[in-house]
Amino acid sequence: MTDTTQRFFDPRPESIGQARKFTTEALGGWGLLDRAEDIRLCVSELATNALLHATVTGHRFLVRLDAGEEVVRLEVHDSRRQQPATREPAATDLSGRGLVLVAALSDGWGVEDCGSLGKIVWSSFKAAGDRAS
Repeated sequence: MTDTTQRFFDPRPESIGQARKFTTEALGGWGLLDRAEDIRLCVSELATNALLHATVTGHRFLVRLDAGEEVVRLEVHDSRRQQPATREPAATDLSGRGLVLVAALSDGWGVEDCGSLGKIVWSSFKAAGDRAS
């Protein structure tokens, strides 16, 4: 059985906190709290990237969560085809660590090209145990 929920967010800074709250509520409702902090941080990073680098003016970005028996998949859909690039930021850089964090906290991540519709940046998280009752 798979549980799925999704929500569109406006391209504004307040949406990052709203995406974290949406994620926390979905995971809590499903009883999937074991990886909640990792998933919250990853949604924050991916939503920030969508907001700053990948959302065409006038378009929203989508956060989608799919929870299966063993894996939670987080997706952030945006409206640009430009592929995100990982890099090793210098110690003095003020940004550029988002995808490094996503790679470190998730059990896998990637990018799916959706043609003229943009792209999906996803990350997956293995469940650490049974769902809470």
